[in-house]
Formats: sequence, C-alpha cells, structure tokens
Amino acid sequence: MSYNQYGGPPRGGYGGKCHRYGPGGFQQGGHQGPPPGADPQLWQWFSTVDTDRSGSIAPHELQQALVNGDWTPFDLDTVKLLMTLFDTDRSGTVGFNEFQGLWKYIKDWQGVFRHFDSDRSGSIDGAELSNALRQFGYNLSPDLLRLVQRKYIPQGSTSGPGGPTGITFDRFVRCCVVIKQLTESFQKLDPYHTGSVTMNYDQFMQIILQSP
Repeated sequence: MSYNQYGGPPRGGYGGKCHRYGPGGFQQGGHQGPPPGADPQLWQWFSTVDTDRSGSIAPHELQQALVNGDWTPFDLDTVKLLMTLFDTDRSGTVGFNEFQGLWKYIKDWQGVFRHFDSDRSGSIDGAELSNALRQFGYNLSPDLLRLVQRKYIPQGSTSGPGGPTGITFDRFVRCCVVIKQLTESFQKLDPYHTGSVTMNYDQFMQIILQSP
C-alpha cells in the first residue's frame, strides 16, 4: 500500500467487515429542500448540522453532529482542526460548498480507520498506530510512538463494556494530520533529507504555533 501524501487518506476508502464499533462520523437526521444542483443526501446532512438555520455551520454545531463509533462526542480540538482545513474563506464557519469537502474528507478517513483497526475494536492501539504511521511514511522511534499514544488516547479511556481503549477515530485523524504537518515543516528545513536541521528560536516557534 502506498499513500501520495504523508498522513493523508487514500483516494478510495478501504472496505471493512461488520464490527462492534464503527469509525464514527455524522449522526443521522435531516430536512428537505436541497438547492438546485445540490446532492440531496449532502444537503440533508448539512441541514441537520446547521441547527440555527444560518446557512453555515459553526464549530459547536459541527461538534454536536459528530460522534465516534462508540458514540462518544468528537474531541473539540479535532473539530477546530477540521474547521481550519475547510473554512476556506476564513469566516469562522463552513458553508455548503465547504461542507461537501469536509464530508468527503471524513468519509475517506473512515475507510483508513477501518483498514488499520485490524482487531475491529473501534480504536487504534499501539501496534495498529505504528503500522499506520509506517505505511504513511513515518518511521517513529518507540519513544516517540509512546509519546503519541499518551497524547492522543482519551483520558480515562478503558476497555470493556464502557467503550474501547486506544485512539478513537477523531483523535486518530488529528494525530495523523499533526504528524504530517510537522514532518512537512521539518522537511522544508532539511532539503537534502539528512535527518537533522539547524534552526533558530523564531523558526522553532513558527513550526510549533502553526501546527494544529
């Protein structure tokens, strides 16, 4: 398997067998009356999420509409990341045209999540995370992998009837996007791919502050 972009989903999503927990996504519901030329299903999702009928989706509306496969709500930091990626006009909200890209992005990531969730637990454990990042092109050291797990596994996560343990769908997406963006920032300073760079304080702070 190969990926054209580090940490990015493939153009075609992976299929998956039925399992206890799904990857997550939009809750169902909807209204009628799509505008001319709009995909009726996408308009239904958009209308459902746009609870105040403003014609655009705010962060709190998006968070209320998104759930993980175990029905836990999406992490707010992940919601903000998604808004940043698709709010192309920087209005602070997502209109219908922007929502179409957001919807496809989440659907693609659902396929990626299913593929790497090899035990069908509904979360990504350490071995699955290592496999995913390696196939994305990132060979993180064991210490870095443990650090990533500690950062992205939800606090208080437990195994058993209460829900799966490991990295949930929302945090898996954010984890991969953050690693992708930090790696790209590093690569800009390492054009010859030596694996080491020299940077000043301002460059370091720019990389950190620009990361999601």
